[in-house]
Amino acid sequence: MGDDWLEGLDFEAIESAVKQTALRVAAKAVAHRLNSDHSDHQGPHLSCACGGAAHYVGRRPKTFTTALGKMELVRAWYHCPQCHQGFSPRDRALGLEGSSLSPAALRMTGLSVARVSFAEASDLLHELACLHIHPKQVERYTKALGHSIALDEREVLEPEPPQAPTLYLGLDGTAVPMRHSETQGRKGKQPDGSAKTREAKLCVIWSAESRDNHRVPLRDPDSVSCNAAIESIASRDTDSEPSPFVRRLLREIQRRSLDQISRPVVLGDGAPWIWNWASEYAPDAIQIVDIFHAKEHLFELAHAIYGPHSDLVPQWARLRCDELDQGDFPSLLAQLRTHAPASEPARKCLDYFSRNQARMH
Repeated sequence: MGDDWLEGLDFEAIESAVKQTALRVAAKAVAHRLNSDHSDHQGPHLSCACGGAAHYVGRRPKTFTTALGKMELVRAWYHCPQCHQGFSPRDRALGLEGSSLSPAALRMTGLSVARVSFAEASDLLHELACLHIHPKQVERYTKALGHSIALDEREVLEPEPPQAPTLYLGLDGTAVPMRHSETQGRKGKQPDGSAKTREAKLCVIWSAESRDNHRVPLRDPDSVSCNAAIESIASRDTDSEPSPFVRRLLREIQRRSLDQISRPVVLGDGAPWIWNWASEYAPDAIQIVDIFHAKEHLFELAHAIYGPHSDLVPQWARLRCDELDQGDFPSLLAQLRTHAPASEPARKCLDYFSRNQARMH
């Protein structure tokens, strides 16, 4: 037989049809196995979470979206006359209680939403996994998942053993665009004084024991953990406990055992709130200014002094960056002082490098 039979063949359509058929067959097989097992009937009465006694009322069907597609399960159902709520022991055992998504389908949905919008996640789940989950369902389930993760992060703390003698803790803040309802009454940088964003505080912890061929440190694979929230780091002297973001930081420090290692490091862009926090809660940590942000200040100042289109901008900025790399602070500060009398940006830059000189060693 030649290859003539291949002409006009839509192999993608064949792949798709076979994949969907295989998933339907697998879903039916799993559902048949579970539905034929009535061991989830655990007698005429079961204890309810409210403290009452729930009564067995028969077997009830419910359709779930699983990694294999739609699946109808018929489960033993108990109803509590005291709180008027019902539950299924099998739903609890399979991680399906209170949801129409299986654990695997929920995980896939959460991973998709972590990268794209709700609508795009719905499309991706359909295209890649043959799952039909409406964007509104995607939004509802991932928000509930986020609340569950946040609760677990606050209440469950399992410290990891220290993996390296040096751990770096990077702190920063970044503006996040928000809906108008989320910024009402907040002061911002708009011409009318309103805000279009809110600041998210970020904490990243990693190690860098690895080296490249030039002995330059590299972040160790799988050493990075991130934590972020739109929370305040400020607190009043009369507050009985630290601010929400400080509590988040302290939990992450304890979880990564940064408070137990010999050489903790706090890395920041030079913002005073970072060093104020580090001085109070991590006094033994080495404080380092991120060199990217330091050089960014020099390039911004070059633009302010010479104008955005001048050829002197890269020339002047690179000379100052070379002085920074070489630790030649007398020359760097002298250059900044030259421009400070006539330039407010230069005065601010001079103050920035003077305050943080010890952190740029």
